[in-house]
Amino acid sequence: MKNASLTHTDTDTVFVLVHGAWHSSGQWAATQRALAGLGAASVAVDMPGHGFDAPLPTGYLLPGQPGLLTEKSRLATLTMDDCAEAVLSVLRQVRHHRTVVLVAHSAGGGPAPLAAERAPELVDRIVYLSAFVPGGRPRFFDYLGSPENATALGQNLNLGDPEALGAIRINPLSPDPAYLDELRETHYHDTPLDRFDRWRSALSPDLPLSIPTTPVTLTAARWGRVPRTFLRCADDRALAPAAQDLMITETDRAFPVNPFTVRTLPGSHSPFAARPDELAAALAS
Repeated sequence: MKNASLTHTDTDTVFVLVHGAWHSSGQWAATQRALAGLGAASVAVDMPGHGFDAPLPTGYLLPGQPGLLTEKSRLATLTMDDCAEAVLSVLRQVRHHRTVVLVAHSAGGGPAPLAAERAPELVDRIVYLSAFVPGGRPRFFDYLGSPENATALGQNLNLGDPEALGAIRINPLSPDPAYLDELRETHYHDTPLDRFDRWRSALSPDLPLSIPTTPVTLTAARWGRVPRTFLRCADDRALAPAAQDLMITETDRAFPVNPFTVRTLPGSHSPFAARPDELAAALAS
């Protein structure tokens, strides 16, 4: 009898989950459990320098956090290409599945579509979960700084000089109640309050500056041929719904073939924390 463990099935769906800024594969865990309950496989990707591989500023865990505002990030040399290659590596591993769905959250919307642009044959659908879409404008900063995003919170979370640090640095372990309140209101306002401390402690302080600043170029012949879905977060305070709608509109104008399928989820920028079962159902539908 053939050993079934050595035979890949070609009749199933796998979700490849790409996290956003300061996050990691771990934040997808509850969503992955819910997807498994719906009969879907999933793999969560750690971008280089994230998750357990994330380097911390040397004073980050010390009293007073010395040097946090000035110490150059060890992720300063990490590139968009490095992150796209990490996504591609996972996509190649899971291509034996019948259907591969690439899911990008927030800043993960840079590396994920770049990976699909380079190897569209590895992806059957891309889902943007309140994520950057470089279809109309090539850099995430182009949308973060748009008038449509003027109502977004979080402007006071960034520390130091990003150019000097080589990273967008935040302080999830800040002792300042006002800072923590802004962090929660920006990203986790609908996550139960008694769980917020655990969620913030799992964040990393540095997002490589290259992720929001590097232009991503997409083409109709490659990225544009992959069906795409946008999951809007209706009460998103990190990336305003108006900015999400702007990305959808500009991308569909630039790439009219395979326009977005758009669905709206209730709540914040982080549904994997607040309502993972609903998120899984939306992904699997």
